[in-house]
Amino acid sequence: MDYEKLIPLMRSLALEAGDKIMEIYNSDDFEVKSKSDDSPVTIADEAADAIISAGLRAAFPDVTLITEEQAQSHTLKADTFLIVDPLDGTKEFIKRRGDFTVNIAYVEKGVPQRGVVYAPAKDRLFITDASGKSYEEVGPFARDVAGVQNKISVKTPNNDALLVVASKSHRDQATEDYINKYNVADSKSAGSSLKFCLVATGEADIYPRVGRTMEWDTAAGHAVLLGAGGDVVRFDTHEPLTYGKEDYANPFFIAYAPGVDLKPAS
Repeated sequence: MDYEKLIPLMRSLALEAGDKIMEIYNSDDFEVKSKSDDSPVTIADEAADAIISAGLRAAFPDVTLITEEQAQSHTLKADTFLIVDPLDGTKEFIKRRGDFTVNIAYVEKGVPQRGVVYAPAKDRLFITDASGKSYEEVGPFARDVAGVQNKISVKTPNNDALLVVASKSHRDQATEDYINKYNVADSKSAGSSLKFCLVATGEADIYPRVGRTMEWDTAAGHAVLLGAGGDVVRFDTHEPLTYGKEDYANPFFIAYAPGVDLKPAS
């Protein structure tokens, strides 16, 4: 993969999609439909998907593209692929809570190598560079040229006073039970793939996910966390979370900063 070509394109497409999402977000009303699995979808999801898909396919026609909003892509199989969630956190979007993101990632041999996570309502943009290191860019964001990019890295955790982040829309008793195994100084909730980014910047030490996610939900945030020195492992075995799985569904997982004393699932 030509990362010098891919990274600026991912960034530009994420920003363009984010502009379209915010245009709809700030409108008086927008239609909410249900997909076959009863999850919500809006015209913002579909419009952002059209922008990103067109851009990626034009630049990399030979690379497999998996995107949440195109069900036919979910049957494709490849060792190397681009994977997109054009609007991660649709429930947050519908409730106008701001915790939604645009996710674009590149996966090679099961590992998210590069990614961009853009939270347009929060003016936060996280991206890996061509070498794989992760940065948070400071806005305002110009589509054609990157602004100031500050390198980010996980912090060294204090196992006697951990900072935990968990899902805002899916925070259930199983999640609380697992969090309670740790000595927690502070616990916060966040939506979408921002949770990976909060670990990547040192704003949190651990993000356990005891619930269903798909690879397009996690790949970009996972790439950003890897580029900041963090890791993501399966909840049950603590083995690395890999990509390209059957039907692109994830097992439960834990995203964390190295040094966290991971507790067993049971």
